[in-house]
Amino acid sequence: MARPAVTIAIRAARAAGGVILRYMNRLSSVAVIEKHHLDFASEVDREAESQIVRELHRAYPDHAILGEETGTSGKAGARFMWAVDPLDGTHNYLRGIPHFAVSIALLDHGEPVHAVILDPLRNEIFSASKGDGAFLNDRRIRVGKRETLDGALLATGFPYRERAHLDAQIAMTHALLQRAEDIRRTGSAALDLAWTSMGRLDGYFETGLKLWDMAAGCLLVREAGGRYCNLAGVDAVPASGNLVAANHHIAAQLVETIAPALTASLKL
Repeated sequence: MARPAVTIAIRAARAAGGVILRYMNRLSSVAVIEKHHLDFASEVDREAESQIVRELHRAYPDHAILGEETGTSGKAGARFMWAVDPLDGTHNYLRGIPHFAVSIALLDHGEPVHAVILDPLRNEIFSASKGDGAFLNDRRIRVGKRETLDGALLATGFPYRERAHLDAQIAMTHALLQRAEDIRRTGSAALDLAWTSMGRLDGYFETGLKLWDMAAGCLLVREAGGRYCNLAGVDAVPASGNLVAANHHIAAQLVETIAPALTASLKL
């Protein structure tokens, strides 16, 4: 049975998913702003996040919330904080590419302890609680069993915030493609991590993620029997946003293979 926090997060994700789906047939009229260079948000993101925040505040008024669109709200220094991405894959969504998700995680002193990722188009709900395992629509899931990078299917991203690291990212990709079957760039970190947690992907790496991008997915991977770490192999949700996630075999080989391409800042 799902923990109460997961039940609330699913309810909040469903509310946000309803907003996302309602706007899909009228995307040409959706108001869009450029928050930073190549960093877009729409009225859909903002309305979806407001639905999530409303549900979380109603159930947990003493918890802080870190939302991609609204920043931090709630009690300063609170032990518990929700990390919320109301529409992970906004660029896909605005172009009509059917690959995006809602991501919600509860952190206890910075460690993810409950997680929900909703793919509203496929009606897939990924959920996890610390120590309880990971689930897809109430069915327990596990990371893939592949023991080597040879033939692996990986995912990554080339984020607009990290173009200064483009040469290193290309070098990492080049190194991995010497062994991997292929590398996907889907446009949604949350779904990449969710798919890694249930074996659709063998591993994932990316730089410059934000907490709301990765907190829920990291917990899913760990509770599905996998590992997450920074690009240098330090096991933690990386403050830098430079992340590797996979089963234990693939994670170690990812770290080893990309090591020659890393700059000092990417090792954090």
